[in-house]
Amino acid sequence: MADTALSGDRPAAAACPACGPAPMRTEPPPVEPGRLMLSLPGIHCAGCISRVEKGLAAVPGVRDARVNLTLKRASVAADPGVTAEALVTALDALGYEAHELDADMLAATDLDPAGQDLLMRLGVAGFAMMNVMLLSISVWLGAADATRSLLHWVSALIALPAVAFCGVPFYRSALSALSAGRLNMDVPISLALILACGMSLYETALGGRHAYFDAALSLTFFLLLGRYLDHRTRAAARSAAQELAALEVPRAVKLVDGVEVATPVADLAPGDLVRVKPGGRLPVDGEVIDGASEIDRALLTGESLPVFAGPGAAVNAGEVNLTGPLTVRVSAAGADTALRRIADLVALAETSKNRYVSLADRAAAIYAPGVHLLALAAFVGWFWATGEARLSINIAIAVLIITCPCALGLAVPAVTTAASGRLYRRGVLLKSGTALERLAEIDTVVFDKTGTLTEGLPELDAPDDHPARALAVAAALGAGSSHPLAQALARAAAARGIAPAPVDGIVEVPGYGVGGRLDGVRVRLGRAAWVGAAPADRTAAFLQIGDAPAQPFLFTDALRPGAADAVAALRQAGCAIEVISGDSPAAVAASLAGLPIDAITAGALPEDKIAAVERLSAEGRRVLMVGDGLNDTGALAGAHVSAAPASALDAARVASDIVLMGGDLSALPACLRTARVARHRIKENFALAAGYNAIAVPIALAGFCTPFAAALAMSASSITVSLNALRLR
Repeated sequence: MADTALSGDRPAAAACPACGPAPMRTEPPPVEPGRLMLSLPGIHCAGCISRVEKGLAAVPGVRDARVNLTLKRASVAADPGVTAEALVTALDALGYEAHELDADMLAATDLDPAGQDLLMRLGVAGFAMMNVMLLSISVWLGAADATRSLLHWVSALIALPAVAFCGVPFYRSALSALSAGRLNMDVPISLALILACGMSLYETALGGRHAYFDAALSLTFFLLLGRYLDHRTRAAARSAAQELAALEVPRAVKLVDGVEVATPVADLAPGDLVRVKPGGRLPVDGEVIDGASEIDRALLTGESLPVFAGPGAAVNAGEVNLTGPLTVRVSAAGADTALRRIADLVALAETSKNRYVSLADRAAAIYAPGVHLLALAAFVGWFWATGEARLSINIAIAVLIITCPCALGLAVPAVTTAASGRLYRRGVLLKSGTALERLAEIDTVVFDKTGTLTEGLPELDAPDDHPARALAVAAALGAGSSHPLAQALARAAAARGIAPAPVDGIVEVPGYGVGGRLDGVRVRLGRAAWVGAAPADRTAAFLQIGDAPAQPFLFTDALRPGAADAVAALRQAGCAIEVISGDSPAAVAASLAGLPIDAITAGALPEDKIAAVERLSAEGRRVLMVGDGLNDTGALAGAHVSAAPASALDAARVASDIVLMGGDLSALPACLRTARVARHRIKENFALAAGYNAIAVPIALAGFCTPFAAALAMSASSITVSLNALRLR
C-alpha cells in the first residue's frame, strides 16, 4: 500500500435533521453582490450550525451568515473585499471542511415552481368546494324553484372558474397525450370535469333539479391532492448534473508576468499558468510545472489517501491541494474539464433513469381506454334504448365520474407518503416518487468502499503492539500535520495515554512527510522512500529515529457502523453483493476482510463504475448503488435505484433516490423490507380500486347512479385506498 506523505484531513460527518428544506420560489432570485456560497460536508447537527455561523460572523466584513443543514451549505453576505478563501480558512480553524460553490449556478437548483403551483390550485379547489357544498346543502334540504335555481347559478359562478383554473394540470397533460396520439389517466379526468360542469350548466339554464358542481369540485380537489402528494415525495430531488457544475471553482489565481491576478475560470485558456495555494481546490485540469504537494483526489476517484504531485504530474479540477503551493499549466478549463465530463455522464444517466415506468403509469395504459369505451357504450346504449340525449349524457357522465381514476391516482402517492413517514422516523429520506417501487425490485447491491462501507478515516492497526516511545515520537510529528494518518497516530497515542515526545524544529516537507529533532537526533515520519524503507503492501506511514531502520505503522479504514449487519441482511434478503472502489486492491481487501461479498473491483475510475452498473443492468439485474463521492455520482444516477449516506458529497446525495440521514447502514435492509411491503400495499390498492369499479360501474351503467352519487362513491373509494396505505405506519 501506500506509502504516503502526511497532509490534509477531511472530518467525517453523520447527519441529523435539524433544518427543513429551503423555501420554494417561483423564479431564480438574483444573487446579490457579495453573496458567497460554501459547501460544508462535515456539519452534522444544530450545534455545528451555531459554531459555523458564529465563526463566519467573526470574519471582518461578513454581514450575515446562514447555514442550511439539509443542503449542507452556508450562505454568506459579505463586503466586496471578503474572499471565499478567508471564509474557508476561518472554518478550517474551527475544524470544518468548506468549499466555495458557484452561487449563480445554485440559484436555479433550489426552485420548486411546480409544487407551489399545485399547492395553490389545491387550496383554491378546497376553498371553492367548501363554499359550493354549503350552497348544495340548502338544495338537498328542499330548496325549490327560484331559490334552487339561484343557488345553482351562484354555485356555477364559483365552480366554473375554479374547475377551469384548478384543472389546468390535468387539461395540459391530457392535451399533450392526445397530441401524441395516446391516452393517459388525465384524459378521462379532463372529460369527466368538463362534461360534469357542462351538463350542470345546461341543467341550471333549463331550471333543472340536479346540478353537479359540487361533484366536479370534489373530484378536482381529490385529484389535486393525489397529484400534490406524489410531487412532495420527490420535492427534494434536484439535478445532480447541475450540482456537480456548482462544485467548479468560479475563480482562479492566474500568473501574469509573475504577478498573481484573480481571474474568472471562464476567462482561462490552455497554456495559462495558475497558482493553487495549500487547502485550495484546483480550478482547472493541467500539469504541475512548479512545486510539490499532495493532492486529495477523494472527490474524483474515491481514494481515501492523498497522492504525491510534483512537476510533470497531471491534476484535475475538483481535486484539493493539501500541503504546498503549486503552479499549474492549464490544459482544460470550464466545460472541458474532467469534472464537467463527469457532470455530462451524470446528466445522461439521469435521463436513462427517468425512463422508468411506474406501476400507476402501467395501470393507466390499460385503464384509460377502458373508461372511455364504457362511457361511450353507456351513452350509445341508453340513447338507442330511450332516444333521450339528456338522460344518456347524464348516465355517461356518471360512468366517467364513478370510474374516474381518483383511487388509482391516490394508490401510489398515499402508500409512498405513509412509507416515507415511517422511513423518515428511522433516518431514511426518500427523494423520488418511484424509489420504493424500484427498490422493491432489486436483486443486486453495489457498494462503494471509502466513506460508504467504511468511515473514510484510517485507524492504526494494533496500537497496543507499538512501543510507547515510537508512538510518542510519531504523535509529536503528527501534531505538525493535518494528514489523516498523522491524525490517526495522534488519536492512538491519546487513547493509550501517551504524551507526545518533546520534538522540536518540526517542519512539513510537502509531498514527503514531517521531520524534526528529538534530543538533537533527526526524526522523520512519512513516505517509505523518504526514510529509506521498502514500501508496504498496505496503507502505511514510516517513522525513522536517527539512522535506525524505519518502523512501519499500518492502517485500516474501519467499517461504518452497521455495515457488516447491513451486508449480511441484504444477502439474506436474496441480493448479490458487489463492491466497486477507487482505492487500491490491498486497501480494499484489508478493509472488507470477512464480509460476505460476491465480487470486488478495486482501482475503479468514475467511468468504470458507470460501466459496471450498465453491464449489470444489461444482464437483467436490478441494481441498488450505494455511494458517497463524486466518483460515485454517475453510477448513482444510472442505477435502478441509489442510496447515499448523509455525509456524502452534495452531488452524490442529489443523484441518489434515498439518503441515509444517520451514519448507520443498518437502515438500508429495513428500507428494502419497507419497500417490498409498500409495493404489496400498492397492489392491494389497485385491487381495491378494481373491486370498487367492478361493483360501481354496473350500477352506473344501469342508470341507478346520478353524477353526484358517483362523486360520493369515488370519494369513498379514495378514502378506502388512503386508509389501506396508512397500515404501513
